[in-house]
Amino acid sequence: MNLAEKRKHSVRKGAEGLVHEGTKIAGLSVFCYFCCQKLKKAMENFELIDPAAIDRNFIRAISEQWMLVTAGDRTSFNTMTASWGFAGEMWGKHCVIAAIRPGRHTFGFIERGQRLTLSFLPEACRPALQYCGTHSGRDGDKFAASGLTPLFTEAGTPAVGEAELILECRKLYAGDLREEGFIDRTCDEKWYPKRDYHRMYVLEIEKAYVRK
Repeated sequence: MNLAEKRKHSVRKGAEGLVHEGTKIAGLSVFCYFCCQKLKKAMENFELIDPAAIDRNFIRAISEQWMLVTAGDRTSFNTMTASWGFAGEMWGKHCVIAAIRPGRHTFGFIERGQRLTLSFLPEACRPALQYCGTHSGRDGDKFAASGLTPLFTEAGTPAVGEAELILECRKLYAGDLREEGFIDRTCDEKWYPKRDYHRMYVLEIEKAYVRK
């Protein structure tokens, strides 16, 4: 049983117990209902706000408090800790810019999908943030290992249930940093000795969720 199958097994097992073992159609209906109710309950802890109303200091939030970048879908997803990024206005839209190295396991999930979330957690979750920044999802379920709870937006985008703020974002642009683009060569020499340049994603903030 692979990781995605293990994640679905516990949910499916509870749903299938509500109907006769042989009634596959009924089992599927109950499973869908069970998942929808679970999703609705999880998102009830959050309320939507205008991204322009966010009063968080993003320089401190990203560089010092860190964030979790989460991508994928309900069957397969991953999260990673990030401490580099920007927030502001681009092309007439409220945007964030996320920097992801191609070697990160989350990179593939971001590339395959159109949306991702940035989750900002309270200080009490610092150990989980440290774990997700030092372990790879290739080796196991980072949510289970760190004690975090995955939840999904109405669009099916994965996020982190313990967050104080969740930004659901849509990809607008992606481009790799280039060696020849560095004006200050010390940045290149210090941060990219292996030439593993970040891919920069310009992301529109479609929805902002804050904990009630």
